Amino acid sequence: MRFLVVKSKHIKFAILVIISAVILGINFGGGSAASVFFGYAPRKVPIYSVETEEKKVAITFDSAWGADKTLKILETLKEFNVNATFFLVGFWVEEYPEMVKAINDAGIEIGTHSNTHADFVKLSESEMKLELNTSTNLIKNITGKEVELFRAPYGSYNNSVISTAESLNLKTIQWDVDTLDWKGLSGVEICNRVINKVKNGSIILCHNNSEHILDALPLMLDRLQNMGYTVTSVGDLIIKDNYYVDNLGIQRKN
Repeated sequence: MRFLVVKSKHIKFAILVIISAVILGINFGGGSAASVFFGYAPRKVPIYSVETEEKKVAITFDSAWGADKTLKILETLKEFNVNATFFLVGFWVEEYPEMVKAINDAGIEIGTHSNTHADFVKLSESEMKLELNTSTNLIKNITGKEVELFRAPYGSYNNSVISTAESLNLKTIQWDVDTLDWKGLSGVEICNRVINKVKNGSIILCHNNSEHILDALPLMLDRLQNMGYTVTSVGDLIIKDNYYVDNLGIQRKN
């Protein structure tokens, strides 16, 4: 009889554990009940791509060093009638204000890529805010437009980086298709990387002054359009309101 009582207690305890696990696994406002119960914050993730049924992708250009290929990039975008997003570093903006104006005048979206291309994970919150405020003000002084997008240098981020950007009304944008154009790949190799990895809602990472970007860009745009994709800016691709970003960085509608 004593054996049955002990076994019954064990069963009740097991049921209690299972129920607790289920409850703590429930999501509340994007985080789990466990994070509320145990007092830890859920992991924040930038937007790597967007969940969409549309054949639509965004192409981006990080600009930190050099500008001699930028005007030709703008000409190619115009030739294919596509939009894009340039993420500009503050010291690049200071060195090439006429290029910033040309990008803006072409109707191309501009985001910040920080002011000095520092690793934000190594910065304090006040240092991050200085980087972001300085760079966005430099851009706004030329374009007259508010900056809404941020790409962290080196793709380096943590919760503090994303939260700080959010406090300044900046969405942190990553990528899910890396051209690796900075590695000296040929135009064909860059194009093939994109075509093999792209999907609906992808964000493509390029650099404005990589060695073969001018060879790669028309090949990419031609192939993407022949595959039925609309190539656009990040701001046109992402969901503006009522969304969440899952742990893979996919932005989804609530």
